[in-house]
Amino acid sequence: MAFVRDLKKQDGAGIWLCGGANLAGRLLEEIDELIIKRHPVVIGSGTPLFDAPFRPDGFKLTNSRVFNTGAAITTYARETIIPTLIRPTTEADLDRVTAVTVDEPVGWIAADRYLEELDEGMYRPEWTWIAERDGRVIARALWWGQATSEHPIALDCLHVDPSVADRAALGAELISAGLRAFAEQGATKPPLYNLTLPNGWREDPATAAAAGWRRDAAPAAGLTDVVERLRLEWTPEAGLPASGGRLVFTEGTDEEFLDVFRRIAVGSLDGETRRNLVAMGAEATAREEVDFYLSCPGERSWWRIARTHDGRVAGLALPSATPYNRNVGYLGVVPELRGQGYVDDVLAEITRVQAEAGAELITATTDTDNAPMAAAFARAGYRTAQTRLIWSAPEPSPAS
Repeated sequence: MAFVRDLKKQDGAGIWLCGGANLAGRLLEEIDELIIKRHPVVIGSGTPLFDAPFRPDGFKLTNSRVFNTGAAITTYARETIIPTLIRPTTEADLDRVTAVTVDEPVGWIAADRYLEELDEGMYRPEWTWIAERDGRVIARALWWGQATSEHPIALDCLHVDPSVADRAALGAELISAGLRAFAEQGATKPPLYNLTLPNGWREDPATAAAAGWRRDAAPAAGLTDVVERLRLEWTPEAGLPASGGRLVFTEGTDEEFLDVFRRIAVGSLDGETRRNLVAMGAEATAREEVDFYLSCPGERSWWRIARTHDGRVAGLALPSATPYNRNVGYLGVVPELRGQGYVDDVLAEITRVQAEAGAELITATTDTDNAPMAAAFARAGYRTAQTRLIWSAPEPSPAS
């Protein structure tokens, strides 16, 4: 075997092996090409091509020729399978991670943003996963969290190189590996996968194709619940929305806010709220909402309960913030007062508070299925900036 390996390294023509099944079996690992000659004659039992222990070795057809006599010569080349390694990164991988670029029309994280937020602890090496083959990065998944987060909150960017035959399958493996690791590290809830797309993405073939394999990868990794959301923006050029003056906005205790959250959840058109109601019930859904907004960068002191002039609770106005912008954190109207235009007054109040604090950009999101809320944002001067597809793991049922 060593003699043959040394011979293959030397200059010269190819090496032809002709020595029977025993020799062929002993040198099987060094055989790069098979040339098989067949004749249309059956002679019964004979000598095998290889006399070796059972072990499948892959070869692929590279040429085939059939003669008028029925004889055929087929050529096969060894199929080299390069293993794919999926793993979290270390600081030593930083240059390779930031060298990845995405040339598809979807939202992605460029090197400068990654490096900036890496310094702030919102991206971390252990939350950054890669798939590499023969030392080359062929896929990248960037999970994001707040600087104070113990575990990541969302998958911000998933990219698989176009040279990979099944991009969805490798993408699913990459997501699954990350989710398993985060669960083993104590994460009680799998992070979301957030894909940003331009408006009208379904009508553009390139964008639809870029979204397509990602839409297959996410559910294959267990993120089977999906919602489509509009990302909305208000800027001062739109002007402040008019308030009807029918509501007053007051401070409240945590328990008062929890009670209003609970009431607003009933009959909500928000997809995540509806799923949480089924899985957890109104009390746990309200508690999760309160805890989430308390964890956001916005201040608790900004929160207001909306009341009618006779003192009845009408809804909630929660100006909030992300690490990047002031935003419309949460707004809602209690079921018995819906359909009377109070949502416009609540949204106007949130916008006023943020604008008077100096916000040059106020962001918001709403489900595409929540048409009344989308219409309220449009009336208030918010424009749709982009669309997001958000995948999440299904909530466990109460029984489980």
